[in-house]
Amino acid sequence: MGGRRAHRAAPALALALLAATSAGCGLTSGSPLAESVRPGSVGQGLPLKGASLTVTSKSFSENIVLGQIMGLAFKAAGASVLDRTNIQGSIGAREAVRSGGADAMYEYTGTAWITYLGHDEPIPDPQRQWRAVRDADARNGLTWLAPAALDNTYALAMNRAGARAYGTRTLSEVAALSRRDPGAVTLCVETEFAARDDGLQGMAKAYGMNVPASRVQKMDGGIIYTQVSGGRSCTFGEVFTTDGRIAAMHLVVMRDDRRFFPNYNAAPEINSATLRRYPAIKDVLDPITARLDNDVARELNAEVDVAGKDPREVAEEWLVREGFITR
Repeated sequence: MGGRRAHRAAPALALALLAATSAGCGLTSGSPLAESVRPGSVGQGLPLKGASLTVTSKSFSENIVLGQIMGLAFKAAGASVLDRTNIQGSIGAREAVRSGGADAMYEYTGTAWITYLGHDEPIPDPQRQWRAVRDADARNGLTWLAPAALDNTYALAMNRAGARAYGTRTLSEVAALSRRDPGAVTLCVETEFAARDDGLQGMAKAYGMNVPASRVQKMDGGIIYTQVSGGRSCTFGEVFTTDGRIAAMHLVVMRDDRRFFPNYNAAPEINSATLRRYPAIKDVLDPITARLDNDVARELNAEVDVAGKDPREVAEEWLVREGFITR
């Protein structure tokens, strides 16, 4: 399973994919990171000199960029790095880190809690959600470092003209608009989102949103952004909060002021044995993770998905621009 929806897969499906991965699917041979990068604000003194580390990622743009960021940071700190990013399947990259086929990746807290660890209900507070995942995965040979503010979860968005016309900035305000002027709220969503309890149905119930089925259009996720941007088929559309098209198409995201949607904060997931051997990994990654938020993710994702740039190039340029590494 690739793409952003992978981190919302049902636990039963996750277990099936895990079995397939364990049977030999998933990892490619990878290639060494050959970039000549040096320490900046991280990696001073080459604390990872002599280490041979393998980084991995899932197969969608954001996670590939995060994997490249991690690999380049390790390289700047002195390690030899093997790039095994862009693994097909939601489970493949995680299983590689757990089994030792890879050493580290950026994973999402909600993904681990719901999809991998099998819980039905997310934890609303992002720090508590991260701590719960950290503590549970410690038993699986995985260590979670501090999370980023980057939270790749569901949201509703509209174009700027609609935001000016209706003045909505939160989902509570969208719900109030739907009750006050039902004709003003039309939604473009994916079929899965329309059917999920943690999607449209649950959101409408939690916020008291009055949107009859006749005002909901179901379509492919990529089309939603175009439809919302043009304001042709819907005033609001389902988006992912870190999608690069939000900025590129000048969309305005409605704040989930009641914290209905699960938290999917990105955080480094490290093979515990690797971290015990190379504890400097934490010092290298913590400052970088702390800088990652939704605005940064949208910018980097747009460079890949809108401008067509290579994820490694995007990652390196950002790390240099932020002063984390030098060339």
